Amino acid sequence: MEARMSRRTQSNQSRRRQTNRAGNPQRRRKVHTKYKFSTRRMYQRTFIALGAIVLFALVCVGWTIWLGQSKGDEYEKIVLSQQSYVSNTIAYRRGDILDRNGNKLASSKKVYNLVLDPKALTLDSAYFEPTTKALQQTVGMSEGAVRKIIDKKPDSHYYVVKKYKGLSRDVVDAFNELADKDKNIQGVWFEEEYVRQYPYSTVASNVIGFCSSDNVGIWGIENQYNSQLSGKTGKKYGYYDSDLNLVENVKEPENGKKIISTIDVNVQGVLEQHMQKFQTDTGSENMGVIIMNPNNGEIYAMASSPGYDLNDPSDLSKYYSEDKLAGMSDKKKMEELNEIWRNFCISDAYEPGSTFKPITVAASLEEGTTSPSRTYVCDGYQKVGGSKIKCVAFSKGGHGTINICQALMESCNDALMQMGDALGGKRFLKYVNDFGYGQKTGIDLPGEATGKIFTEDTMRSADLATSSFGQSQTVTMVQMAAAFSSVVNGGYYYTPHVVKEIQNENGATVSEIETQPVHKVVTAETSKLLRGYLYKTVEEGTAKAAQVKGYKVGGKTGTAEKYPRKKKNYLVSFIGFTPVEHPEVVIYVVIDQPHVEDQAHSTYATEFASSVMGDVLPMLGVYKNDSSGGTTKVQLPSTKNGNLPLEVPKGGYSTEDYQKLQ
Repeated sequence: MEARMSRRTQSNQSRRRQTNRAGNPQRRRKVHTKYKFSTRRMYQRTFIALGAIVLFALVCVGWTIWLGQSKGDEYEKIVLSQQSYVSNTIAYRRGDILDRNGNKLASSKKVYNLVLDPKALTLDSAYFEPTTKALQQTVGMSEGAVRKIIDKKPDSHYYVVKKYKGLSRDVVDAFNELADKDKNIQGVWFEEEYVRQYPYSTVASNVIGFCSSDNVGIWGIENQYNSQLSGKTGKKYGYYDSDLNLVENVKEPENGKKIISTIDVNVQGVLEQHMQKFQTDTGSENMGVIIMNPNNGEIYAMASSPGYDLNDPSDLSKYYSEDKLAGMSDKKKMEELNEIWRNFCISDAYEPGSTFKPITVAASLEEGTTSPSRTYVCDGYQKVGGSKIKCVAFSKGGHGTINICQALMESCNDALMQMGDALGGKRFLKYVNDFGYGQKTGIDLPGEATGKIFTEDTMRSADLATSSFGQSQTVTMVQMAAAFSSVVNGGYYYTPHVVKEIQNENGATVSEIETQPVHKVVTAETSKLLRGYLYKTVEEGTAKAAQVKGYKVGGKTGTAEKYPRKKKNYLVSFIGFTPVEHPEVVIYVVIDQPHVEDQAHSTYATEFASSVMGDVLPMLGVYKNDSSGGTTKVQLPSTKNGNLPLEVPKGGYSTEDYQKLQ
């Protein structure tokens, strides 16, 4: 047995030696077996992991599909509820401006602005093509334009496309109809806005004014009553409650109030037609006309020339050529626009000339320094403070002996200087102030000037002399119209105004403009005398061209030489009223430097006033021969040259005062 074991041991040892000599095959076989086992396990694990991933992905996809089909709306709400809600403002409607008869002078129209949401539009590639096609078909916006906005503002939820502002409701409805049919039309909505419109375009442009792009009034009533015309914006916003229901809150806007103006659009339109014709046929540097009610200060019509288109107030092409505009700087263009927009009737001050003479006469009658029977000797000039101040009749030796009525009829500077001297500077300036000169009238329009008058400290004797007949001091048209109205209406001064009433959007009256007289300037008796004198001035004096067939018209002409005097430029005017016994209408016409060789003729203004009154008086309910009393009778001494003395008495004295000196 031991021998057998010994042989087996030897045999095993012999094999191990052989194996070792052969490169130890036993050890290599053992390592190879282990490697095969490890690789097999790795493949198994990888396969299991991949299978798990695929299975998980399939489950997720299935879950997502199931959610989208069964609970898509709910999960969309959850997502939305985690976002900040977007609130949208709701535009208010600016109040209308109406004329005295209810015609709309300014109104607001609802329009729509195209708004893109680039972020929403790019959430799904399926949105782009149908959305751009719908925009192209309804709005006219190209695909390229949409893509450009997306590239520029990819993360924006709100982009107003300026090119497509002011769209009509029809365009919006057409787009929404397409969007209702195709749910892939996304990222587009329309924002409401109101734009200002002026149905009569240029009519009463200087009175109405206009609005800026952000609905703020500029010039005219639009500016003066901006706070009343403006409203308050509303707001619309939404959020999701605990039950994931969309809750919307809307705060409605508060619309602006209506402004009822004193303007009669028909009278205003006729007036502007006459002005346009005059400017075409004759022309002038400036021109203004006011037609008003002398008994309460209401202005029926007010116009400056040139006017402008309220729907396009910045258009200068009507006034300048393309070459001229191309050479203008922005600053120069704005200066030109401001000149066009300004209201000559309230913003420009000038020397009124002889239309001021009724003021001096009224003051003299009130103070008792003259009387209807008082006469004056006009020798054609007055020597005052070392200066020789001439009368219009200087070249023919003066007007001779005249009374105060004739002084107005013949527009005698000499007689007026004597009246002014008798009043004295202090009393003269008192009436100048009482009649509203040198201060704003308070008219409800922006841009009113005050003019310049003397004070007791600054007025010299020569200043008093020239001021008495309308030179040296400056006034505005609205000051003259208001003062003249108080001369002829019984002596009451009213604040001129262009608005009667303010209403809410439902038409209920919110406030009415006060029409009570501010104060009494002269007595009814003085007013009655002046009406008679002014009637004679139209019937037999310098204002004959202002007569209107079938009407009793009173008034006064004016011819003021402008500075510098050597240029011989004139401002001609006429201020008048009708009916004479009970005035209902006052008209004031100013023509600044008529485009004629000889400007110093008030006939341009009187003829213009006559033609306008003939057309507009029936519109205002003033008809021919409309009078409740008889003709005003004024006894007049003759003013023919045959009654003039061969030697004119010392100038500047009345006949009574001259006799005292003998």
